[in-house]
Formats: sequence, structure tokens, C-alpha cells
Amino acid sequence: MGLPAPYAGSRPLEIVDLELAQAGTGEMLLRVRAAGLCHSDLSVIDGSRPRGMPMVLGHEAAGEVVELGPGTKGFAPGDRVVLSFVPTCGECAECRGGRAALCEPGAVSNAAGTLLSGERRWGELGGEPLHHHLGVSAFAEHIVVSARSAVVMPDRVPFEIAALFGCAVLTGVGAVINSAGVKAGQSVAVFGLGGVGLAALLGARLAGAGPLVAVDRVPAELARELGATDTVLAGEDTVEQVKAATGGGPDHALETVGSETVLADAYAATRRGGTTVTVGLPHPERMLSIPAVSLVTEERTLKGSYLGSCNPPVDVPRFVDLYLEGRLPVERLLTHRLALDEINEGFDRLASGECVRQAVVFD
Repeated sequence: MGLPAPYAGSRPLEIVDLELAQAGTGEMLLRVRAAGLCHSDLSVIDGSRPRGMPMVLGHEAAGEVVELGPGTKGFAPGDRVVLSFVPTCGECAECRGGRAALCEPGAVSNAAGTLLSGERRWGELGGEPLHHHLGVSAFAEHIVVSARSAVVMPDRVPFEIAALFGCAVLTGVGAVINSAGVKAGQSVAVFGLGGVGLAALLGARLAGAGPLVAVDRVPAELARELGATDTVLAGEDTVEQVKAATGGGPDHALETVGSETVLADAYAATRRGGTTVTVGLPHPERMLSIPAVSLVTEERTLKGSYLGSCNPPVDVPRFVDLYLEGRLPVERLLTHRLALDEINEGFDRLASGECVRQAVVFD
């Protein structure tokens, strides 16, 4: 963590052979078939989202069940699954209350770098225990995961597309549908057009939003192809441009960058009575400053959205059905397929904004 870019030279990710323990109770051994490169991985590499090291990185993946641990139900060897980066216990107060994305044991295990059981299944590296990344550790040929992290996928979905449903689609589409509750005819602005931001754009289009404004620091041709009615090149007058495109400000503004300054712009652009939703993950020490009085005098809403406020066993199948119907063209988000030994170069590409979503494909 913290090695300087370009990563093709500094090589923060090292490919090594590791020992992997057998799956425990409620767990399973998977063969990873595809794993997405996400800014949440990049934020660990660059240190803006500190995690315990050393770590087997990666959290957005799809694969095949190889073997079940004791007492693991609902799956069979050969099943194709997509993995969610929040294991949901189904028993804590948040899960019982319908807020599975906030699963309390899931949050504890993710922060500790363990599986939901509290155990680690990786062997040591250089005498140090290896951490799991968000219960997944996707950049590996085989992994052990909690069954609570997995959802069965139809065979018709290619693995590299299926992987995107575990993070980009759940986070982006979920933020629009579940967190913001966008309705047909409402205006939406999406700040940040990476995989999650463009997934949010797809979700807004699916909801019938309009006008639909896409904002980024690089030109957004793909955003227009995916349904944006207007694009804004981020700069000093971002807020004014978004307001002009939406007749005074969007009903909903979504921030996907993980920057407190971008979130401040998204909030400033939102119309009176509107809702600003953030899914980005700034460094924990970064602070947001907004006019506090506006929350009351303008009846504004500012809310966070983690995992798109989704319940993966419910929302993954729902979004997959929309994809198979042609209403959620998730495949448009995938711009590059990589071999595992190209992964550091892939993160250089992600950091520079040269791609949307990349996937390591294991043959």
C-alpha cells in the first residue's frame, strides 16, 4: 500500500503462490473466472482507503463453486456465482430490518480482513497473516468465501459481465433505485463516470429520469451513448453548468468519485427540496463542509449509500433479469479484459481514467 504510480514500475501487486485452507462451516471453495478492477481496490493501493497488510486484493468477482464446507446450504459444486463485497449474516438488527448492506458482523469482518466467520483461510506470507479483501480476495485463481457473500447466477451471463453485478451494478444502480428512489420524469446528475457512475446512469435511464446529466473531468462520449441528455466537463463552473442543464438543479445528484470537493459540488448543484446521494469513499480524515441551514430552509436531503442500499440475494437476480431483458446494458461498462500478470498496468489505466471497467479473466 502506498507505492507510487506508475504501478507498472512500482508493482504494488505481486503474483505469488499461496496456501489456501479448506472451506470452513458455511463457506465454500471457488474457482474465480473473472474479477473486476474497481476504484475501491485502487484506494487501497494508493492508501486513501487504508486496510490491513499484506492483503490478497480484489472484491468484484464471479466464479464456479468447487467444494462446499460443512453445513453450507443453497449451493452445489458447478454453480456459477457472483460475489458481493458485504457478506450478509441475515440475523443482525440491520439485516432483520431490511438494511443488509449495513450488516454488522459483515462490517466487522471486512474491517478485520477476515471472512464472516472471523477466520482467515490464506496461509502466511513472509511470516505475516494474509488478509482477505472485503470477504472476497478476487485476484486469485481459487478463493474461500462465506456462502453469505455469494449469489447464484444464470449460465447465460458471461463471467466477466457477471462479476460487475457484485460491485459496480449493485452500487450504482442500487443508489439510484434504492437509495435515491428516482422516479420517472425527475432530473438526475451523476458526478463521476467510472464503472459505478455509469452504472448509476444506466439505473437513472431505467427509471425514466430526465434530464440526465453526466459530469466528469474527462470527455463523456460513452455517457451520451448510455442515455445522458447532457454532459459537463468538470471545472470551476461545474455547479452552474449542471444547474443550467437541469433548469435550476437536479432533483437527485449522485456523487461516485470519493472526493469531498466533488460531493460539495453535487450538493451545491442539487435543487431546493432535492436529494444528494454519495457512494464514494474519501479518505477517512477528509471532511465535508456545507451550509447547514440549507438542510432546513431548502428541505434538502444528503444521504450515503453503501452497496447501493441493496440486499444482494434479492437485488442481484432482479438486476440480472433486467440485463437479460436488454434493459440494463451492463456489458457496455466493460472496456478491457486482462490477464492476471497485466493487473498493475490495469490499475495505471484505471487511475488515469483511460477505462471504465476492466476484468481479469482467468482461462
